[in-house]
This record gives sequence, structure tokens and C-alpha cells, in this order.
Amino acid sequence: MTDQPRDRILEIDDLSVAFRETEVVRGVTLHVDRGETLAIVGESGSGKSVTALSVMQLLPYEYASHPTGSIRVDGREVVGLDEDAMLAIRGDRVGMVFQEPMTSLNPLHHIEKQIAEVLYVHRGMGVAEARERALELLTLVGLPRPEERLRAFPHELSGGQRQRVMIAMALANEPDLLIADEPTTALDVTIQAQILELLDDVKKRLDMALLLITHDLGVVRKMADRVAVMNEGDLVEQGTAAAIFGAPQHEYTRRLLAAEPSGDPVPADPAAPEVMRAEDLSVQFNLARGFFARKSILKAVNQVSVVIRRGQTLGIVGESGSGKTTLAMALLRLIGSEGSILLQDDDLGDGDSGGHERFGIELQGMKAARLRAFRKDMQIVFQDPYGSLPPRLSVNQIIEAGLKIHQPELSAVERRSQVSAMLAEVGLEASAQDRYPHEFSGGQRQRIAIARAIILRPRLVVLDEPTSALDLSVQAQIVDLLRDLQRRHQLAYLFISHDLKVVRALAHELIVMKDGEIVERGEAARLFEAPETDYTRALMAAAYDLASSA
Repeated sequence: MTDQPRDRILEIDDLSVAFRETEVVRGVTLHVDRGETLAIVGESGSGKSVTALSVMQLLPYEYASHPTGSIRVDGREVVGLDEDAMLAIRGDRVGMVFQEPMTSLNPLHHIEKQIAEVLYVHRGMGVAEARERALELLTLVGLPRPEERLRAFPHELSGGQRQRVMIAMALANEPDLLIADEPTTALDVTIQAQILELLDDVKKRLDMALLLITHDLGVVRKMADRVAVMNEGDLVEQGTAAAIFGAPQHEYTRRLLAAEPSGDPVPADPAAPEVMRAEDLSVQFNLARGFFARKSILKAVNQVSVVIRRGQTLGIVGESGSGKTTLAMALLRLIGSEGSILLQDDDLGDGDSGGHERFGIELQGMKAARLRAFRKDMQIVFQDPYGSLPPRLSVNQIIEAGLKIHQPELSAVERRSQVSAMLAEVGLEASAQDRYPHEFSGGQRQRIAIARAIILRPRLVVLDEPTSALDLSVQAQIVDLLRDLQRRHQLAYLFISHDLKVVRALAHELIVMKDGEIVERGEAARLFEAPETDYTRALMAAAYDLASSA
């Protein structure tokens, strides 16, 4: 074994990973030096996260193993290291930010306790000192109202806010190596830029090494000194970021760099009949805790009006906490709100396409039993396809559930036939309906979630970050699928995303939200080319800076 350079924080040599008899990573050799950022890129299933988890020795070693290879952190071998010795490395020498914070944060403990626990174990801090450090860290990662958030539970934070808490915890002990596994997946572009700037600043200030795992090539361009490309468990190419992006050698790398959502929205009639209209919609939350606490009202959505038309996509953008998802949940009557929500009734004709008169059916105040009949007209596709698909049900059971409720006259054979046809529409084999969600990739699971929503032939589909957890190539496929389904069925989409490239490829109209209010609205193409407000300009600038960074 050759001596490693003095500044080499991580060295992986000929690493293989097997789950029982199946090798999922083969012969990976790479390193990360102090002060350097190495990005590992590749599609889902390429082995990049498995490689990162191997560094932390967090694989399920009751059936996982390393047939070959070595992993050294600061020169110390970690493969086969006992648990007590690994505890001294995890969190102290090596920190990790996981892709999905809800799987890492304890839902029963408030944020202060979870950050403080790291400081108690590794720094021996007292309660007061740990609280002060926790506040410092939450401020550092840009969490709004950090003092209030200390007593919050994970479910009370947005996805982006939870990710910032995870980053704060990972940085708590100023580790030598930070492993960031998709650290910006759940964040909007402006917060992405802030977090990436933060990670880069901390890396330089602490002379830390950063191992970055991501499918976002804009992030890689901005952050990475060197890039390693993985495909189906093999390391197919590595080199400087300039070399990888400027002159990729491997065919897979070239294909990966070329894959991203593009194109224009489906042609649509700007005067198409309305599907839904909301007027002066407001959602308020009482933040006060305890029976005697002073009332504290948060206006999550404040006097918002929207119109959604047949065959069109209304895009909603804004930072985390701006009210995007809250607005969508209110429109679907999944949370309480004030104001008017009108759903077009086909029996009333096309309604007022000029948009000046009330039309359709008022959903606000409708009893749950009656509202249930209209659920088939309003469907939703969530951000995380795995979390939204019941793991114990087959694909057939998942997709046919809506048919059993809204078309009870159908036989089991008829339902199965419709499920088969729906799977074909979303690009999956009919045989997929006899399998379970865990047997599919992230992109395939999202196709299943889309099939579940579309099989009822709804008029409105809410798409809440449907591509954020997917690789670029899969994102492009899902965008193409959504456009095809919209063209075929004249679907109305309410599309929520922080990825402006995806929004631009789908949206006809666009609203920009901040602090629960609409700060700008209009034709999507115009807003992308010539935003009028400072906030929208900052949002667009952050997105394009990320996309164009070299």
C-alpha cells in the first residue's frame, strides 16, 4: 500500500459492494483531498449513494458486504471497523447530509433537541451552549425565524427547511469531510444558490473536503473541482470538471450531459374554458403553542386569485415557504381556507371563458360526503413517488383504487383492463401491475403515480414537484410524458416546482409567490424573458446562474 498524500482526506481503492450475491458497485477507485469538491454523478441505480454510504459504513451489513476494496478516512481504514470506532468518525470526522431529511430527522423530537444531541455526543456541550450553537447553525443555513424553529417538529417545516436543518446538523462539528447526497433536491433555486454558497464557504473556511452526490449538473458545474461518473455500478470516467463538461470521453457521459428537460409547452388556446377559479383565497395558521399562549397568526396564503383553463398549465414558483403547496392543497380542499373555489361543471356548459362571472360549483363549505364525488375531477401527483405509493399494495391495487370508488359498476376484469391501458399510456408494461413499488426505479414509480392520477380522467391535475427527486434524463422523460398526456386528454395542470427549466418546458401561465402573496403573474414566456419585479428577477437570475455556471 502506497503512502497517501498528507492532504488526502478520503481514498477509495478498488471498492466493490454486494447485496447478498449481487454486486451493485464494482472496482471503484477515487479520492478527495482537503479543500476539494468531488462530485459523483450518474442516474438512479448507478451506485453513487451506495458508494457514499460505504464511506460511513451505513449499509445494511447483515446482507451487504465489500468483496474487494479499501476505504481510508485521514489514512484510517474504515472497512470492517467496529461500531464504537465508527461512531467516533461519523458526525465528527465525517458528516453526511441525506437526500430525504424526513427519513433522517426524528419526527417525535423538536429541532433543538436533534441538533443539540450531536453537540452533546461529540463536543460535550451543556444545554445553554448547545442551544446557542444550534441558533448559530440555523442562522448560518438561512432558516427563517430560527428561534421559533428550535421548538418546531420536522413535520411543521417545509421540505427545504428540513433540508437546511440537516445541513446544520452535518456542519455542527466542523467535519474534515462532508458527504452531501442530493443536498439541494428539495430546495428552490434561490435557496439552492445560498446553500451551495454556504457549503463552498464552509469548505474553504474549514479547509474541508466535500463529496457531492447529485443528479443536477448545474450544481456540479458550479461546485465541483473534479467529477466522477458512474453507470450501473461502474466508474466509467473521472477528471476535472472542465474536462468532463468540455470534452467527455465516455459515451454514457456524453448522453448524460445532453439529457435535460427542454422544448416548449403544448400549444394551447388562451381562451379555453375554465376548469377551476379561486377568488380571494386565504389560509391562516395559528403558530401559538400552549393553552395560554398569545395568538400568533401566519398568513400562509393571503387573498390569492387564480384561473386554471382546460389544456393549459399554470406554473407556480417561489421560495420554500412562499405558499405554493399550501395554495394547491387549499384548491383541492385538502386544508381549510377562506374565499371562493369554483369547479367548472360540464352540465353548465363552458362557463364564462372571459372570466368575469361566477360559474360552476362552489367547493368551499361543501360537506365531505358530497365533495367526494368531485375528487375524480381533481387529482394530485406528489414530489416523492415512493412515499406516496402504499408499499404493501401491488401496482394494480394502487391504480385501480380510484376506479373502485368512482366507478363501482366495473368488474375486476374491467378494472384490470383499464389499468393495463393506463400503464401503456405512461410507458410501462402491463405486467408491471402485479409488482410492488419497491421493485421500480424512481422514474418508474413516478409514472405509476401519474397513472393513478390520470386513470380517472380528471380535469385538473396538481403536480407538486413531480420531477425534483429524479435524474435529469428521467426528468426529461417525465416532462415529455406530461406534455403528451396533456395534449391527448386536454388536461389542466397546476404545476409547482423550484426547477425553472422544467417550469419553462411546461407552463403557459405563471404566478410568482412570496410570503403567501402573488408578486407577479402573466404569460410564462414573458415572465421568463422580462420579469417586472425585483423578486422575480432574483429568482430567474439564481436559476440561470446555476444552470450556466462553469
